[in-house]
Amino acid sequence: MTTILCHYEGDLRCSASHGPSGSALSTDAPTDNQGLGERFSPTDLVATALATCILTIMGLVAERHTIALQGCTARVEKTMTTGGVRQIERLTVWVALPAGLAPDQIRLLQRAAEGCPVKRSLEGSVAMELHWQTLAATDA
Repeated sequence: MTTILCHYEGDLRCSASHGPSGSALSTDAPTDNQGLGERFSPTDLVATALATCILTIMGLVAERHTIALQGCTARVEKTMTTGGVRQIERLTVWVALPAGLAPDQIRLLQRAAEGCPVKRSLEGSVAMELHWQTLAATDA
């Protein structure tokens, strides 16, 4: 169990402290929801959690199988609903794998990403799409 302590600071801003490490972060309401948009919004953190979870789980698999994953990136786009209840409508993630991976390594990493705990937790509640590309040797 992990404990995170959150405080409302006023002006639609919150701070959070990660119990085990003491790391801190702040959130701000987005500009389209009465905030200043100067920090990650709570829903931005959900999108960030998905992308970083995908990278982390792939990193665990890469280490276990001695796959060089350095340079791998994930870009996530969050789309909010425009009518009705305000919520995340879709999360789209583009994963760029480093050059030089074998097809079986790519499939292994893709399976790992599809099973990341954040993605599993959001399935059925938020539409998600993962797109894959392999960087050319000059892009890495």
